[in-house]
Amino acid sequence: MTIRACVIGWPVEHSRSPLIHGYWLERHGIDGSYTKQAVAPDELAEFLAVLATHGFAGANVTVPHKEAALALADEADDAARAIGAVNTLWIDNGALHASNTDAYGFLANLDEAAPGWDDTKCAALVLGAGGAARAVLHGLLGRGFDEIRLVNRTQARAEALAAHFAGSVRVFEWQDRGAQLKGCGLVVNATTLGMSGESPLEIDLAGAEQTCVVSDLVYSPLKTKLLSSAEALGLRTAEGLGMLLHQAAPGFEKWFGVRPEVTSELRALVSADLEGS
Repeated sequence: MTIRACVIGWPVEHSRSPLIHGYWLERHGIDGSYTKQAVAPDELAEFLAVLATHGFAGANVTVPHKEAALALADEADDAARAIGAVNTLWIDNGALHASNTDAYGFLANLDEAAPGWDDTKCAALVLGAGGAARAVLHGLLGRGFDEIRLVNRTQARAEALAAHFAGSVRVFEWQDRGAQLKGCGLVVNATTLGMSGESPLEIDLAGAEQTCVVSDLVYSPLKTKLLSSAEALGLRTAEGLGMLLHQAAPGFEKWFGVRPEVTSELRALVSADLEGS
């Protein structure tokens, strides 16, 4: 029997998930399918209520449904509750289960790109206060970081996010972002700055420690100005494409029963698609 999964969003055409999961289905010889399903916000509850009836084992969730899907799930794991949004759904014994694999993808990408990045647990500087930043903070706190410096263009949003993760997150003003590099072992861009069509992220990395790792969650373009600047200074980097690929693996395992690998072949496939768009 063909196992079906999908990605739901509004719009959803931009999603690279079918390319990623299609590659894994073919690689593992699985009788399965993964498609895009455009679901309007006012149709989400009905769609999820009959997800299994439509033959789906589960789904990925993209904008604008991530928070609404959490409220509609029967069960949600710790990551989904802590982040306040979901990106992965699956059916188990008739119940709709929810998770958020963004923190996992973020950490797995860093582990692969910069092994040992978290050995010292130095301070981390996180730029942004949206959903991506929530996942980053959850991941870093789970790895034992006890000093996270958070900056955002709208400081009130950063303060609200810091309050959600009470304890180890301190908020600083956006204009002081460069000064907060001192003593940091990790810098993460969790904003849309640097994305194709957006303004670049302006930050002078000259004050960064030589052991600092720079991570940019933006994957279009594949190499942002931030990453190029970091590499020019000899700093280790982690690009956003790796996070996109790694976050997809847990869902594939839930639906299709096989834990897939993020290979250089898959990276090349998705890279070519991004560059051609």
